[in-house]
Amino acid sequence: MGTPSFGRSRADARRFRRPGLMAGVTLGVLFAATAPAEAQSNDDIWSRDTMLGSIGGLRTKPGDSGIVLGGTDTETLLGNVSGGVKRGATMQGLTTVTLRIDTAKAFGIPDGIPDGMVNVSALQVHGRSLSPFYLDDLQTASGTEADNSTRLWELWYDQGFDRGRVDVKIGQQSIDQEFIVSKYSGLFVNTMAGWPLVPSDDLYAGGPAYPLSSLGARLQYKPADDETILIGVFDDNPPGGPFNDDPQSRDAGGARFNTGTGALFIAEFQYSARLAPTLPGTYKLGFWYDTARFPDQAVDTAGRSLANPAGTGIPAQRGHDYSLYAVADQTVWQSKANKARTLNVFARAMGAPGDRNLIQYFFNGGVTLTDPLPGRDDDAAGIDLGIGKVSSAAAAYDRAVGFYTGTPYPVRGIETLIEATYQIQVAPWWQIQPDIQYVANPGGGIPDPADPARKLRNELIVGVRTNVTF
Repeated sequence: MGTPSFGRSRADARRFRRPGLMAGVTLGVLFAATAPAEAQSNDDIWSRDTMLGSIGGLRTKPGDSGIVLGGTDTETLLGNVSGGVKRGATMQGLTTVTLRIDTAKAFGIPDGIPDGMVNVSALQVHGRSLSPFYLDDLQTASGTEADNSTRLWELWYDQGFDRGRVDVKIGQQSIDQEFIVSKYSGLFVNTMAGWPLVPSDDLYAGGPAYPLSSLGARLQYKPADDETILIGVFDDNPPGGPFNDDPQSRDAGGARFNTGTGALFIAEFQYSARLAPTLPGTYKLGFWYDTARFPDQAVDTAGRSLANPAGTGIPAQRGHDYSLYAVADQTVWQSKANKARTLNVFARAMGAPGDRNLIQYFFNGGVTLTDPLPGRDDDAAGIDLGIGKVSSAAAAYDRAVGFYTGTPYPVRGIETLIEATYQIQVAPWWQIQPDIQYVANPGGGIPDPADPARKLRNELIVGVRTNVTF
């Protein structure tokens, strides 16, 4: 027997890996959309901020009026050279286009009235993802993996109040852009360095995160210069529909605007601190709470094991779901001779109830080094460790499968990822990033399709990513 229909079959895994968009991609879009007009006018392609520059004034003139169009393209070539489902390589890409309108400039709003911002963004996903076909792991290899599509991503309006201490954002939002974000973890290629494993696998459709988003509202309040409070409420299931169905195909264009399912509440407190004047850090505590009902991972509606042939085969329903999390980003060293060279550490930890979730605990942490080589001020290198623990209920189901079938059946436990990466800044608008990942106990120890009595073998993934801000 395989995993139950309510959970993750091998085919479902191809649909449920919920990537969080890497910080390099997101920051590239935002930079292109906010760079000063004079910076875009540089005619030297190797020193301009965007590949296309001012486009003969087509970008700078609207920009002076508060209307800015920016975008990035990310292409990722990854190959599985050992273990997993099979060996091979794929090329997968993401093009993101963002239109931003500063309402004060665009509509001539007088000084003294708080600025507002309109944001519209779209995604074009293309190519073939590596993880669902070659790896079948929990911590998927690339943060841009998704079904091929052209879709609306975000559509929101943000309004500031009280001289910037308060702002409110309403509309279609992808919450991985603001919540549970680690500044230094965003360097890495692996999906879970962005939107982490607990919400990716435990929420309906992975929650309102890339490549999906949900209608909702977010309040940001800064009670002090070093404190920020984020509070949001969103529809918990971007496309609607059942837990174990293909979420992206149910909203192929990103314009379904579902409001008919549960509510996802999320709140986060952020505190900025310094170990020394040149060593900044940010610490975050948060939680999310989902009002929807969630299927039990081990027990059916009659109170029997889901693996029991005499049972109903229908999972019992639990009344809600929640998670607690913490994030830390800290610069721990800066070179006295070269201010661009810093050593930074990061960590994220979170947990969720074990009876209704596939993933009970997740941790990722590591170190990054900026300016790692002489003369490479804008390069960065890093090592990341990711640990995902399959829930106790899902493990109990695996043991029950072995008991009722009378055959050896692997029991899922912990999947461990180690990633090393180096990001080369070729030009202000172009990055090339070699990457290597090693996954121990893929899927937490799921059966090998070639021999279901044993676990999937450890995986070695190598590849390269390129980011272009156009």
